[in-house]
Amino acid sequence: MTGTIGAGTDAGTGVDPGADEELPEVPVDGLRLVLVRHGQTDANAGHVLDTALPGYPLNDLGHAQARSVAALLADWPVRAVFASKATRAQETAAPVAEAHGLPVTVLDGVHEISVGDLEGAADARSRRIFEDVYDAWWGGDLGRSMPGGESAADVRERALPVVDTLAAAADDLPPGSAIVLVSHGATIRILAGALLGDTVETAYVPNTGRVVLVRDPGSDTGWTLQLWDSGPTLAGDVTAGATG
Repeated sequence: MTGTIGAGTDAGTGVDPGADEELPEVPVDGLRLVLVRHGQTDANAGHVLDTALPGYPLNDLGHAQARSVAALLADWPVRAVFASKATRAQETAAPVAEAHGLPVTVLDGVHEISVGDLEGAADARSRRIFEDVYDAWWGGDLGRSMPGGESAADVRERALPVVDTLAAAADDLPPGSAIVLVSHGATIRILAGALLGDTVETAYVPNTGRVVLVRDPGSDTGWTLQLWDSGPTLAGDVTAGATG
């Protein structure tokens, strides 16, 4: 799973205000799964490997990013809003849910991949170890684990059943409905790769970037990519995939 999907993003918000204008042809009545990365935290800004729960809260920029993505999704037919057990994910989901008069439902299994022994590290050596494993996943070695932590295969095993359950529960929703899941950079990339097919190329997901998948019975995997917010990587933003 390697590559560079996506349109450019606004460097201040981490989202692309005009991305909806260039959507590919997708089934108009299919369920949209909107995967949103959480807003910025001080750990992101400080290049800290922060994966343990509950994790850092959003910083001021992160809260602004959360409000911005909520505004982008305000006119979407959002029927449910979910978040991982991380504080930053729940804080990002809150304004999205509020815009639609919905609660935030917290889910197990969709939190960030555990970096194990590297938790809390920000030094160059730890970064190199992380990036070596991280790059191996996008090269196809999903079974390689972080030292004392998880592998991409582990994340797939715990997160895919959650998405399957959400999709099944959405069968009774009106055609074209959207459900929002606020999660994390690496987890979103791993999920999207699994749902779209193992040969799909994935890209960096900025803070509050959206990856939108549409349920499509006509596709090989049952899902079609509609939108991938991407853009220049933020140096040190390792858990979203940057290596600079």
